[in-house]
Amino acid sequence: MATPETGLIGILILFALLLLGIPIGVSLGLVGLGGLVLVLGLEPALIKSGVVLFETMVRYELGTLPLFLLMAHLCFSAHASRDIFDAAAKMVGHRRGGLAFASVGGCAAFGAINGSSLATAATIGMVALPEMRQRGYADTLATGSVAAGGTLGQMIPPSGALIVFGIIAEESIGKLFTAAIVPGITQMLFYFAAIWLLVRFRPDVAPPTARASWAERWSALRRIADIFLLILIVIGGIALGWFTPTEAASVGAVGALLIAAFRRRLTWKNLYAALDDTLMTSGLIYVVVIGALLFSVFVSVTGLADAAGQAISGLGFGPLATVLVIALFLLLLGSVLDGLALMLLTTPILLPIIVELGLSPIWFGIFLVRAMEIGFVHPPIGMNLYVIQRISGDVPIGRIFRGVLPFLTADFLHLLLIILFPVVALGLPQWLGQ
Repeated sequence: MATPETGLIGILILFALLLLGIPIGVSLGLVGLGGLVLVLGLEPALIKSGVVLFETMVRYELGTLPLFLLMAHLCFSAHASRDIFDAAAKMVGHRRGGLAFASVGGCAAFGAINGSSLATAATIGMVALPEMRQRGYADTLATGSVAAGGTLGQMIPPSGALIVFGIIAEESIGKLFTAAIVPGITQMLFYFAAIWLLVRFRPDVAPPTARASWAERWSALRRIADIFLLILIVIGGIALGWFTPTEAASVGAVGALLIAAFRRRLTWKNLYAALDDTLMTSGLIYVVVIGALLFSVFVSVTGLADAAGQAISGLGFGPLATVLVIALFLLLLGSVLDGLALMLLTTPILLPIIVELGLSPIWFGIFLVRAMEIGFVHPPIGMNLYVIQRISGDVPIGRIFRGVLPFLTADFLHLLLIILFPVVALGLPQWLGQ
């Protein structure tokens, strides 16, 4: 039964479970365990699954995740998202489209302490959307900029998606974080370019607003100085080799605790809520990781990944053409699958192909997360779009779909940039000697 056909049937069963609404972690685990029982027998499958469970739970790198989540929840309780957006709005809000620029910049900054696309879009959206709509911004620009900007939460380190990829692919999380810095910045710049072009050709979508005084600007910047210092210490410490990712996460969690205390937001209620949210989210992600590793073992045992690699090699494409085909496959799959499901489903199959082509697994991690991010804003499944609709309250989903189209164009161009110029992702780690 250990044949590629068995692996393919397993993938089809996984799709069916996802369409039935069964959570991704449970679906992966059920298919992985069931497939191993079918291929290896009951006792070997249970022993292998137990080994995977134990080895995953005791991995030192997995401690990175709850610590970064705790850092994010503590910063949220300290009103970091409101202050970050307010500072950005004070600096550029008077320009045409300035609040849209501020929304994207705020998402990038909050993503550096959060690491979640949905949480970044929801948190910045609650602050930015009412402000933009009150100032006369078109709903399409307001919702599109926040929905797209939210995806920066998965790319700007620390990123939950990169942590999960690093664990599944057994790659350095620190190197993945460093490799994500330049793509994260260029992604933000591509969104800025989309906004600039929109307001240049359709100035009615973003009327200019009153300019803030320099006193107001400096006051807003002072309110976020502690947050930015924490971000620089955490991300800079990882990139420069001062800390391991787990040590950086510990520094970040302690720093966020001190910031909340300094801002007099460290109440028992807020601390309990932060710990509760951290444990809940960590538990859910652990289930997803364990399920993904079980599924990966099943795919490996059936030989599906090797068969897929041989099939693609048999087409006679070069590395560039092969990657473009993979990108098209991911984008098509991302239009019907949740982003995390896309990454967990495809990594065991595609990573061996990438390695066989002589490409870097670190580059593939950035490429895959970037493609996954597009799934968050790709109609009809894009989860960020529905989060924004829920926050806005009265904006039809069709209008939000239209609003995100210019940013989707920027996404496609940015993904092409990463494909054509791998140095965008690999240059900084190489320069720092990682």
